[in-house]
Amino acid sequence: MAPLGQLVFDNTYARLPPGFAARVAPAPFPDAHVVSVNPAALRLLGLDADAATRPEFARVFGGGQLLPGMEPLAMVYAGHQFGVYVPRLGDGRALLLGEVRAPDGAKWDLHLKGGGPTPFSRGGDGRAVLRSTVREYLAGEALHALGIPTTRALCMLGSRTPVYREDVETGAMLVRMAPSHVRFGTFEFFHHTEQPAHVATLAEHVIAGHFPHLLGQERRHARFFEEVVERTAKLIAGWQAVGFEHGVMNTDNMSILGLTLDYGPYGFLDDFDPGFVSNHSDHQGRYAFDQQPRVALWNLACLGEALLTLITEDEARAALGAFQPAFAAHFLARMREKLGLSETRDEDRTLVEDLFGLMAGSHVDYTRFFRALNRFDSKPDARNDALRDHFLPPEGFDAWAARYRARLDAEGSVDTARHARLDRVNPKYVLRNWVAQQAIARAQEGDFAEVDRVLALVSAPFDEHPDSEAYAAAPPTWGRHLVVSCSS
Repeated sequence: MAPLGQLVFDNTYARLPPGFAARVAPAPFPDAHVVSVNPAALRLLGLDADAATRPEFARVFGGGQLLPGMEPLAMVYAGHQFGVYVPRLGDGRALLLGEVRAPDGAKWDLHLKGGGPTPFSRGGDGRAVLRSTVREYLAGEALHALGIPTTRALCMLGSRTPVYREDVETGAMLVRMAPSHVRFGTFEFFHHTEQPAHVATLAEHVIAGHFPHLLGQERRHARFFEEVVERTAKLIAGWQAVGFEHGVMNTDNMSILGLTLDYGPYGFLDDFDPGFVSNHSDHQGRYAFDQQPRVALWNLACLGEALLTLITEDEARAALGAFQPAFAAHFLARMREKLGLSETRDEDRTLVEDLFGLMAGSHVDYTRFFRALNRFDSKPDARNDALRDHFLPPEGFDAWAARYRARLDAEGSVDTARHARLDRVNPKYVLRNWVAQQAIARAQEGDFAEVDRVLALVSAPFDEHPDSEAYAAAPPTWGRHLVVSCSS
């Protein structure tokens, strides 16, 4: 493990032509201090465990001290926000401090959120507030632990400096990590400003760094788009399978690598509601849970349009036509895992759809039901009361359970082996909104111990945590059906 000063920077995005980003010096909080560090992210960078205890850690990752090789910049992009094209967005409260080459050869963008104004701040102060910082800090690790591609979080820094939103709030900063922060909206910006050369340059940059197997191929741009479609389909299938609603699927929040990007008003399902909306600003339900596959395809069509100087319309249509089959295949594969099914059969889709219909009708808690399913008893006379008690009336579940039992029997499933396998598939803990809100409330009082506790919990969501059973229970009354603001 290396000390902080030995991080190696390879700033490929900074070497792109003028117009891709603006050089910006961070404006750190004067009293920035480390309040939480993610040990897993430290290891990804090859940093030793003591790095965060050194005085320079807060200065470096709070933007107050640049390491040799850092080249802070704000990336430009555009995007469709709630279906309306906004021609110029960009990093308004974030800075790409630099791109680290880790000892294992991986590349990680170090992205500081809340580091002050940029040319893309649109009159804003470039700051982040504590509540949104806590939510993103925890969410990246929660989804990563569930096997969902995502940005990660390195650390969170606190401050006593007030930040003004609807109310006066506490300021904070986050350093997040990803192999790339290029978005669908990055391509849209150059396409809609009629800069086809920059569209091509950006495509070659992304292909060289993240799709190197396509280098030198004649149809590399079409194949690149095909792979982005596939990655996005797999991402959304993962969201749907774990019951995650992103909340703001604008094209500027869609990663070109198929990562979960920009955590705002997200939410995990409590009671199963296909139309669940976490964002209190989404009055029409555009980004509701059950709309995410449709929106992802719409967003991909926007990206396809932005690539039309590099690919033909027929190639774009063919790639987009592969989305729904890819999504369905990935989603059913995920659901077979959650049901403990080892074989693929034609009736699997209706088995899943009928279960979801029953769950929606009885408002069944999504995570708790599937965790209980881990102990399904397949004996013909077994009642499985721990499961049937979720449903009112229970007869519908009984009929479904008989079909499920027959399906397990047909493939020779053994309860004990399946139970052990499902314990590593169906989590006991997810980052419910009430859990995040409780951590935020304590952090706003200056106590960050709950943030660290929740981070450890959601980083190991399949494990038993005997002292944390309350986090796996049904939400308390005050924590049911929480909605979250976009404002951060």
